[in-house]
Amino acid sequence: MAKHSNMSRFLNPAKVGLLALIELYADKTAPTSSIVDVLSFITSHLIDVDGSTLSSDPERRWKQAESTVSLVISIADFEKVLAPHTAASGIPGRNLWYVFLDRLWKISSLDALHGFFDNCSHLLAKTKDELRRDAELGILVPGPEVILLSRNSPFGAFVRRSQLEFTRLRFHDAFELWKDFVKYRQTTAAYYRKKTPSFQRLSFDHVLLAGESDWGADVEAVASVAYGDMRRDDSVSTLPVSTDDIQKLLEFQIDQMQSYGIRIPLEIKHQFHDLLNDSFMIPSLSHYLSYLEAWRAGDYSTSFDYLHRYFDYTMQNKDKSFYQYALMNLAVLQADFGCYKEAMTAMLETVSTARENRDMTCLNFALNWLFHFGRAHPEVTEELESNSMLGTGNESLAFLRSRAKETGMLTLWSSALMSEAKMGLSNGESVATAIEHLVRSSQILVERNMKNMIGSQLSINIALWDRLGVPYLSATTCEIFLRCHARHSIFDDELKVTSRQASMLTLKGKYDEALEILEDMDADALRAWKPSQYWHKFRGIIKLRRDLHRNNLDGAELLLSQLLQSKNEDLEPDLAFVIDNLHVDCLVRRGNMNQAFVKVEKMISELRDQNKDIALRVRLLLLKAELLDKIGRPQKGFTIAVRAANVAWRARLIPYLWPAIGAIANILTSLGEFEPAIQLLKAVLPRSLECENAAMTAKLYSHLGDANVGLAGAAPPKSLRRREFMTKAVEAVEKAFNHYSSVEDIGKQCEMMAKKATIMKVSGDHVLANDYAAAYLAIRRSAEEAKD
Repeated sequence: MAKHSNMSRFLNPAKVGLLALIELYADKTAPTSSIVDVLSFITSHLIDVDGSTLSSDPERRWKQAESTVSLVISIADFEKVLAPHTAASGIPGRNLWYVFLDRLWKISSLDALHGFFDNCSHLLAKTKDELRRDAELGILVPGPEVILLSRNSPFGAFVRRSQLEFTRLRFHDAFELWKDFVKYRQTTAAYYRKKTPSFQRLSFDHVLLAGESDWGADVEAVASVAYGDMRRDDSVSTLPVSTDDIQKLLEFQIDQMQSYGIRIPLEIKHQFHDLLNDSFMIPSLSHYLSYLEAWRAGDYSTSFDYLHRYFDYTMQNKDKSFYQYALMNLAVLQADFGCYKEAMTAMLETVSTARENRDMTCLNFALNWLFHFGRAHPEVTEELESNSMLGTGNESLAFLRSRAKETGMLTLWSSALMSEAKMGLSNGESVATAIEHLVRSSQILVERNMKNMIGSQLSINIALWDRLGVPYLSATTCEIFLRCHARHSIFDDELKVTSRQASMLTLKGKYDEALEILEDMDADALRAWKPSQYWHKFRGIIKLRRDLHRNNLDGAELLLSQLLQSKNEDLEPDLAFVIDNLHVDCLVRRGNMNQAFVKVEKMISELRDQNKDIALRVRLLLLKAELLDKIGRPQKGFTIAVRAANVAWRARLIPYLWPAIGAIANILTSLGEFEPAIQLLKAVLPRSLECENAAMTAKLYSHLGDANVGLAGAAPPKSLRRREFMTKAVEAVEKAFNHYSSVEDIGKQCEMMAKKATIMKVSGDHVLANDYAAAYLAIRRSAEEAKD
């Protein structure tokens, strides 16, 4: 494929078209009603748009880049804007598109192109020296009705730079620009010929047209020498792209990938690939874009190669101060692909290099990364404690917060405050202190309009309301984020908040609705490797919970085997815990109590070693107490249940406090202490309903039914008191059945129906007892049919 010997730094045919359009605007050719559309079009291609101000629709975020590419490739974008508008005056029946083409076709030779750029000076307001010189020569000053461009305005700066870049072109490069312009304009020849009777076959070049009478048939040979195969539709010809276009597209794509954590849409990627192939030189920034693309795609070796290539080029042309950024990128890359020791080593070296170069921005970022990395992978940081560069978590955060405040690094300052809040909640410390940190962080975000960090802020708020047992506020915060702030945040935040919404729906038994909101997420954004993995695994968790509740244990075990293989690779600790929890549930439903106990003990020892979130420890204590109850030894779990309740109360882990109280009440029931058990359950059940966790509420109602049966058993046979407590027991079991039905838990539905049948039988109501027994069998049968 033939390529240009060189590529223009700035000019290309599209920019010549923009200059012609500016000239039409200055000549008042555009009518008043069309000026806004014309100026908007020109401005959109001259001024870089801040990515944060773009639409919330992911497809429209790339509109700027796509329009830049399409304008370089084809003149059709000019037609879309100008064709609907009529010309202001002088040319009746002609639209603005024709007037624009007429201006372009009057540039009928390379000499005329030089004249076009020279005449652009008349568009600019004159300097004081030029005005003084004109006054001396007696040249009149243009009247106020004449549109002149300020030299420092966006349009004026564009005109002046275009003139400067054209004067810098060597003759060969100017001729290449002319040939590109002829080809760019050629697609409009058929339209222009219909509207212009004087248009001829060689009107694209006035020199050939004028020389046709002298040269005769030889004019075709002259045209062939001058233009080669350019006039024919050559599929392998290059696109008229400039270095400026390439640089802007690269910067825009990198900004979008880093701001939103997504990959380049395939259509844009292919168009950009064509432009890059047609450029004479490949900017080093394109290697960084390729690195980001390969990284997001999960291609470790390719991303590693492009990262080295980019920084090799960068450090050849710039000073060595970029070395720490190369190390930092390398550390992040290694960590993402599971090479934790190598990542830690690279980031520690980043800290040392940043200190030597006095690069506080890089140093603070590296320390912040090390803190979060240490929280996520304590087993790695323990081996490197001898370096003593991290200190304790609180010390690291206090240092980072103070340094960020001193150096004015608002992002790091806000992030450190959020991390302090998160760590306080994780350690079970004061909720008020955590809220204080969140409010201070929120103040920074609002005052400085840091929209891209709202996602992290609201994610912690969502977790806070969950822990306080106010799921309505948690769900409302999710909705607020997705409706108002998702457009400005990275896709990871949107994915995790949507997953949180799906999790809340799952707890209510709305499995199809939960899967639907996950399916409705942007498919293009899910092309990125990490989000795609997270999305697939979260869908797997929802389906696993549904299969367990529907007693489809074979399907559940298949999903479990897939989820357990990569549980520890890239899932957050709470999701990894959910998978382990569901694994224990599956073992219990299979009747493998020994394996379930071994699994729980292993989870407890791992959490104790890693000092993870206190909420996970409380959930494990509750799980162990539940297992002891299932094997008929609930009293052995009394100490465990009391400890879980104590920790949950101190840490204000409300969703786990009520199950802990329920476990204690169940143990009291097993000891014959029915009255205290009922008092405890009646106290916590209203608050449990607020948590909107159907399975938890159902279990509490089941315990209440058991306690009422116990009191009924203590009453004299056939007494009013016995009947009263039996009725209360049936009501409680019925409510438990309804809550279990809402989450489609077949096993528990059968258990509740069996309890009702037993109570009716003891009460002497054999007809109802038989009805409940038949309902029990019907539930079993329907579950088996659904499974088949």
